[in-house]
Amino acid sequence: MKRAVITGPTGVVGSALVRALSRAGTELLLLVREGSPNNARIRAISEELMKEGAPPIIMRECSLHHMRDMENDTGVTYDVFYHLSWGGTKGKDRFDPYIHNKNVEYALDAAALAKRLGCSCFVGAGSQAEYGRSDARLSPDTPTHPENAYGIAKLCAGQMTREYAHMLGMRHVWTRILSVYGPNDGEKTLITYLVNSLLHGERPAMTAGGQIWDYVYSEDAAEALAAVGERGKDGETYLIASGQERTLKEYVLELREVLAPDAEIGFGEIPYGERQVMNLTADISKTTEDTGWVPRISFAEGIKRMAGRKVM
Repeated sequence: MKRAVITGPTGVVGSALVRALSRAGTELLLLVREGSPNNARIRAISEELMKEGAPPIIMRECSLHHMRDMENDTGVTYDVFYHLSWGGTKGKDRFDPYIHNKNVEYALDAAALAKRLGCSCFVGAGSQAEYGRSDARLSPDTPTHPENAYGIAKLCAGQMTREYAHMLGMRHVWTRILSVYGPNDGEKTLITYLVNSLLHGERPAMTAGGQIWDYVYSEDAAEALAAVGERGKDGETYLIASGQERTLKEYVLELREVLAPDAEIGFGEIPYGERQVMNLTADISKTTEDTGWVPRISFAEGIKRMAGRKVM
C-alpha cells in the first residue's frame, strides 16, 4: 500500500503499526484525540521515523466524535483505513453500554470517513472479548458469547462495519486481537506492572497464574495488521496472537528470569476475578494461510525490547 490512515495510533498496537507501515514505505495519516497527553509520544515517534527517511507522516487531531464531520483536505487519497481507536477500554467503563453503543456508531463513522478519504479497504480492531469465556482454542469460527458491553459492542462493530463497508464499495477485514504487550502499553496491564515492579526492585503481587494464555509482542501484532490490510480476504475475520500457549505463571517466571532472576513474585496473593478468563489461546493458521504472516519475536526477546526502550 502507498498510503494508510490509522485511528488510535498512540497505543501499544497503534504505535507499533505506525513504525511497521512507515518503515515499509507507507505514507501515513494519523488521527489522534484532541488534547491527549499521548500525542507527544506519537509526534516523537513520527519525527524519529522522518529522520530515518520515512515517507510523509501527517498527524491530525480528530477525536472519535469528530470523524463524522472530517473531510479529505489532504490533497491525496489513501488505500487502507485502520480503525484502532475505541473509548471505555478500562475498568468499569468496559461494562457501560452507553459508552460502547457510541463506539459502534463511531466505527460506522470511521467507515464513512475511510470512503471519503478514498480508501478501498477498512480494517477494524476487534477483541478476544467478543468470544466471552471459552475452554476451546479460539478460531474465527468459534461461537461468540461476549459477556460485557465492550465485547458485545466489538462484535456488533465488526458486523455492522462489514455490511456498511460493502455498501460503500470497500473491502472489509476484521481482526480479533488477543493479549498484546510492548512499548506504550497501559501502566496497569499485567506485563507493564511486572516489568516496572522488577526493574524497581519491588515484589509484585498477582493471581496464582493458572490461566492458559497467549501473549503476542506489539511489533508482531502490527506486522499482522499490515499483512491483513494488504492481503486479507474481504469479509473475513483474523485472529492476531502468537499461537503459543503457556500458563500465565510460566510467562511470569520467564519474565523474571530475563529482568531479575532473584526477585520474588507474590503468586496467589490476588484472587481470581468473578468472571476470570482461564483459557485464552488462539489458532492463527487462517491468518498465516491467507496473509503469510507469522509471529517472529519470542516472549523473552519482547520483554528485553520493552524494558530496553524504557517506556514504563
